[in-house]
Amino acid sequence: MQTLNHFITKRSSGNIILVGMMGSGKTTVGRLLARSLGKTFIDSDEEIQKRTGVTIQHIFDVEGEAGFRQREAGIVQELLQRSDIVLATGGGAILDLHSRHVMRENGIVVYLKSGIHDLWQRTRHDRNRPLLKTADPRAKLHELFEQRNPLYTEAADIVMHTGKQSVQVLLSALQRKLNTSNTSTQALSNMQTLKVGLAERSYPIHIGSGLLSRKDLLLPFLSHKRVAIVSNTTVAPLYLTQLSKILEENGVRVVPIILPDGEQYKNTETLGLIYDALLTHRCERNTPLIALGGGVVGDMTGYAAATYLRGVPFIQIPTTLLSQVDSSVGGKTGINHPLGKNMIGAFYQPQIVLIDIDTLATLPDQELRAGLAEVIKYGLIRDLPFLTWLETNMEKLLARDSAALQYAITRSCENKAEVVGNDERESGERALLNLGHTFGHAIENGMGYGAWLHGEAVAAGTVMAADLSHRMGWISEQDVARVRHLFERAGLPVIGPHLGVEQYLQLMGLDKKVIDGQIRFVLMQALGNAVISSAVPAELLRATLEACSEQH
Repeated sequence: MQTLNHFITKRSSGNIILVGMMGSGKTTVGRLLARSLGKTFIDSDEEIQKRTGVTIQHIFDVEGEAGFRQREAGIVQELLQRSDIVLATGGGAILDLHSRHVMRENGIVVYLKSGIHDLWQRTRHDRNRPLLKTADPRAKLHELFEQRNPLYTEAADIVMHTGKQSVQVLLSALQRKLNTSNTSTQALSNMQTLKVGLAERSYPIHIGSGLLSRKDLLLPFLSHKRVAIVSNTTVAPLYLTQLSKILEENGVRVVPIILPDGEQYKNTETLGLIYDALLTHRCERNTPLIALGGGVVGDMTGYAAATYLRGVPFIQIPTTLLSQVDSSVGGKTGINHPLGKNMIGAFYQPQIVLIDIDTLATLPDQELRAGLAEVIKYGLIRDLPFLTWLETNMEKLLARDSAALQYAITRSCENKAEVVGNDERESGERALLNLGHTFGHAIENGMGYGAWLHGEAVAAGTVMAADLSHRMGWISEQDVARVRHLFERAGLPVIGPHLGVEQYLQLMGLDKKVIDGQIRFVLMQALGNAVISSAVPAELLRATLEACSEQH
C-alpha cells in the first residue's frame, strides 16, 4: 500500500509510464503528453526494434513470446533508470513481476483503459500484432484483456477510461489528473479547478479554502445584479450573511429563501416555498438561483431553477462533504415521492460549482462520515489507486486534515466530471455511480426519509452490492471483507436495518434503474471495475438481503 512519502519518491523521477492493452492509445497519447510537458518520449516497442534492427514480429518468430518478453523486461527496466521521460510500454510489459515493481518505484503509472469493443475496432486491421494472428483474434483480445486488466489496475496510480473521447480531450483530462495527483503531496492551500466537459454547457468546479469570499468567482455569473440564494435553517445562520454581504457590497441584490432542514422535507410542499418566494419577489428569467447547502438544498434548488419560467441560471455552493463530491456535480435535480426517492426531477446543469472546504469545519461528524460513503464509491467503481489511497489516509480524513480532504474531494469530482462528460443523462456509464444506491434507496424509503442519512444507507447498500458480487462469482471473500472494513473504519453502517426480504424487494422495484420490470444492479466484477447487471438470480439476491440486513 503506497504512502504519500512513497508517492513523492515516485514523482521525483519525473517519469510517467503508460500501460494498457494494444490499441489503447499509449503511443499517441504519450507523444502528445511528452511534448506538452517538455519530457522525452520513448516507446518501448520502438526502442526494441531500433536496438535489434528487426521487427517485433521477427523476434516473435525467432525467439517466441518468452524471448521477446525477456528483451522487453530488460529494456523497460533500463529505461526507467532515466528521469523525465514519458514511457509507452508494450501491452504485455506488465506481465513481468520485476518490471511491475520497477514501474511502481520509478514513475507515475497511468493505465489507459479501453473496452474490448473499442480495442477491437482499433486493432482489427493492424497486421503488426503477433498475438492477434490467430483463428479468432477478437477472442484472443478478450483473453488478453482478462489476463492483464487486474495487473494494469494494480500497478496504476491513475486510471484513464478512454471511451470515445477525442485524444485532445483525453490528454487534457490526463494532465488534470497528473496535476491533481501532484497536489496530494502538498498542503493544498491553492484553489483547484476542474471542468465538466459538456460542449457549450461546460462549467468549472472550483475547490479550495476561503472561496466563499472570492467575489471574482461569482460576479461574472451575476451580471443582472440580482440573485436568489436558497439555503436551510442549519446552513443559513452559518454562511448566508457572509455570502450576501460580499454580493451586496458589489451591487448584487439578494433574495434569501430559507427552507427547513432534512431529507424528509425534500418534497413538493417545500419546493413550493421556493416558487412562492421567486414569484413574490418577481424574479425574472435572468435571476440566478444559488444553492447554499447540502444535497437536499442543491437538488431542490436545481429542480426549481430547471422549472421556474422554464429555466433560470443555477449555481451550486455545496457545504457538506456528500454534496461536494457527488450531488453538486452533474446536473441531477429533483425531489422525493412517498413511493420512491428522487423519482421526480430533471437533468439541469449548473453554471459553476464552488466548493469551499472551510465549510466542512462546521459539519457534524455524522454528516462527514456519511459523505465518505460517496468518496469510497469512486474507488470501488473505477479508481482502484484512489481506493488504496483512502485506505492509507482514512484517519486523516476523519480528523479533517485539510490537505487530505481537498485531495479526496478533487479526485472524487474529477471522477464524477469525467463520467458526466461521457454520459450526461445516464444512458450508460453514469449509472455505475449508483453503486449501493438501489439497496440504499430502499433503506431510506423503508425507514422513512431522514431516519438514515443518505451516505449511511449507501454504505450499507454498497456492502450488500459487494456481497452480491461475491455470490455472483466476481469478487472474493477477501474483497468483500476489504470493502466492509473500509466502511467500518469510516464509522459507517455495514448492515442494513430490519425491513424483511419481501419489503426490500418491493422497495427496490421502485428504483429509477428498473427497466421492463427488471432491477438493474450496479455490481463489481473486480474492485475498481463496476458493471450493470439485470441477470441476478433471485436466490442470490435473497441470500444477500438475509445475510446483510438485521433479521430480528
